[in-house]
Amino acid sequence: MTALAAPSEGQSTDRLLTVEQAAALLGTTERFPRRLIAERRIAFVKLGTHVRIRESVLNAYIAESTVEPMTVRWRDGQVA
Repeated sequence: MTALAAPSEGQSTDRLLTVEQAAALLGTTERFPRRLIAERRIAFVKLGTHVRIRESVLNAYIAESTVEPMTVRWRDGQVA
């Protein structure tokens, strides 16, 4: 059995999160990340019977799902 090498300098460690940890990061119940996995909307890692989600995948999902606010312009030219 070989030992896994530690990440080299400049290489970041990307934590593998359980579904429970992913739900906590997203602020949801466990059902939501499980649905994302089932619908193949996010990438996941399958280790035997265990399912893990990379922290970077969740951060990317959050970034893609972020909706920027709009600037409302009124008829008289004022900005709200």
